[in-house]
Amino acid sequence: MSSASTSSLHSSRFRDLSRSLFPKDGSFDSCLTCGMCSSACPASGLEDMDPRKFVRMANLGMDHELCTTPWVWMCTMCRRCVHVCPMQIDIPALVYEARASWPKESRPKGIMGSCAQALRTEGNSAMGASSEDFSFVVNDVLEEVHDTQKGQEELVAPIDKKGAKFFLNQNSREPVMEPDEMVPLWKILDYVGADWTYGSVGWAAENYCMFAADDAAWEKIVRDKVSAVEELGCQIWLNTE
Repeated sequence: MSSASTSSLHSSRFRDLSRSLFPKDGSFDSCLTCGMCSSACPASGLEDMDPRKFVRMANLGMDHELCTTPWVWMCTMCRRCVHVCPMQIDIPALVYEARASWPKESRPKGIMGSCAQALRTEGNSAMGASSEDFSFVVNDVLEEVHDTQKGQEELVAPIDKKGAKFFLNQNSREPVMEPDEMVPLWKILDYVGADWTYGSVGWAAENYCMFAADDAAWEKIVRDKVSAVEELGCQIWLNTE
């Protein structure tokens, strides 16, 4: 073990954090190292890392190794590891902390770029799609459905409908790359008689600022969406992500 790793055994924020994430009466001594977390993880084995190994390294105080492995950017934050863990250890919280320790200029350019794009558009689209373009695509696709799909002449896809019960977010990949993929969800909402709307503000469902481990930007995106929901007076916020 390196001298850096050895010295970190005396003072390790990751060891302290990981211990705080155990449920009541839990401890590293109670961890069975059963590997359930690793078996559920789609990123297991990449960069010679997996969730079980990550937790053990946190227990050993190997902060430097945890904060420099590219594996933390391969974690999808899906939380499968937490759901299958008998101890319910919040491993993604540890991964997030490791990501946040990276200098911003060293974080993956794709994720950081998507976060920046979202902050620049009122719809918070990580693909940079404007609210005007989003409205155009929604209305264009809806018109095509009315014209070509029998029985769907009354299908709706409202935008900025005041007082609707549900505020629906849409991953901005669909209107930009696969606009027809929006239609099945419209049909489901129509079938159940849901009173819903998109918003021209905060309409995009994705939040790459969370994946970038940028707390301030993450919060800004969420607050934009919450404000949009409240402005329209909707009761329930449906986020497709």
